[in-house]
Amino acid sequence: MINVAIVGTGNISQNHIKGYLEFKDRCKIVALIDIYPEKAKAKAEEYSLKDAKVYSSHKDILDRKDIDLVSICTPPYVHAGISIDCMKAGMNVLCEKPMAASLEECDAMLRTSEETGKMLGIIAQNRFRDPIMNLKKTLDTGMIGKIVWADIDSYWWRGHSYYDLWWRGTWEKEAGGCTLNHAVHHIDMLNWMMGGCPKKVNAVLGNVSHDNSEVEDTSVAVLKYEGGAMARLTSSLVHHGENQKIEFHGEKAKISAPWNVFASDSKGNGFPERNNSLEEKLTEYYEALPKLTHEGHTGEIEDVLTALENGTQPMITGDSGRNTIELITAIYKSGFEEKSVELPIAKDDPWYTAEGIMKNVKPFYQKTKSIENFEDQNITVGSDYKYF
Repeated sequence: MINVAIVGTGNISQNHIKGYLEFKDRCKIVALIDIYPEKAKAKAEEYSLKDAKVYSSHKDILDRKDIDLVSICTPPYVHAGISIDCMKAGMNVLCEKPMAASLEECDAMLRTSEETGKMLGIIAQNRFRDPIMNLKKTLDTGMIGKIVWADIDSYWWRGHSYYDLWWRGTWEKEAGGCTLNHAVHHIDMLNWMMGGCPKKVNAVLGNVSHDNSEVEDTSVAVLKYEGGAMARLTSSLVHHGENQKIEFHGEKAKISAPWNVFASDSKGNGFPERNNSLEEKLTEYYEALPKLTHEGHTGEIEDVLTALENGTQPMITGDSGRNTIELITAIYKSGFEEKSVELPIAKDDPWYTAEGIMKNVKPFYQKTKSIENFEDQNITVGSDYKYF
């Protein structure tokens, strides 16, 4: 039996709790921690977690030798510190996205994982959705040919009051806007499907609709990869309908999630001629792929539990989380410095540390309102990448 603690019992924690409760024969939630203990108590009552003891600080559990795994569901600026403390105390970690506020913090987390031998997993639950998993498998067949272009729409919509919550909308505590905290999902998927980070980034940042927030609510980045492939990544909190898309164009065809396929052959004069045969072949392959037993957070939690039981690594490791942060950091550097940025980002680069980021970002607006908690705790987590 794997004993689990959950640090941070705000909105996203319910996805972790529900996930663990799907596997009652394999794990048990034994601790809930929140700086607002009443929130942890409410979660314990809501989900009938009778074995879960409530604490007000993660430091209060560090002496417990019965905790095997800690889910970290706090604001980003404390992800690194809590993760490192827990791993040093002998606990494995599953940390919510984004992994940390800076590459320096990511590297400290990875170093601690290596030194302690404890697992470090990072939440990127959208990989555990049938349309995304099966898009990746279809890409890996090579049937569309060499990838030459990717189009990524990380479209979300958040009202003005979204940034009233005390830790949101500040560079110090949220560590970024839609690029870091929303497009993080799409950036993880893009890196996964492309096999790593691009070599060059050009980006534009803006805040067009949230004047109570220091951070961006829109960003557009053009990426260039070794070998010549390019991509366009748009992140937004102003797109009604949140119609998200991840699309890859190969030499022979395009495929995307939500699933869509179009294949072209060249006529003698260079104009396109539709290749129905290849489209049918791609669709037949895609539709024959097996469905996941569990999707989203539950799917990733099942993968983590299996890794702990078998002494292996989960699908989404700290290295994957770091790659995501590196690309996001490059987008911020390019946007604020208004120039092309080459990757990787060196350790002596000012953007490598949280302090350096704070010195180089330019707040779009001043945060004007701060409330401790919303009464309405219901949230949505975006597209499921199925047909709209």
